[in-house]
Amino acid sequence: MFNLVLFGPPGSGKGTQATNLIEKYKLVHLSTGDLLRNEIANKTPLGVEAKK
Repeated sequence: MFNLVLFGPPGSGKGTQATNLIEKYKLVHLSTGDLLRNEIANKTPLGVEAKK
């Protein structure tokens, strides 16, 4: 097992490349942005802190 991290500014194609890699190599996708947005929406302590 390995970890692959895609870095780049908004709109640089990280999501597009992630989708391609997930399909080709059957990987699990974890998006820190998605995770934090979910925490913020659920008003968890982490979400409240992240929103600051």
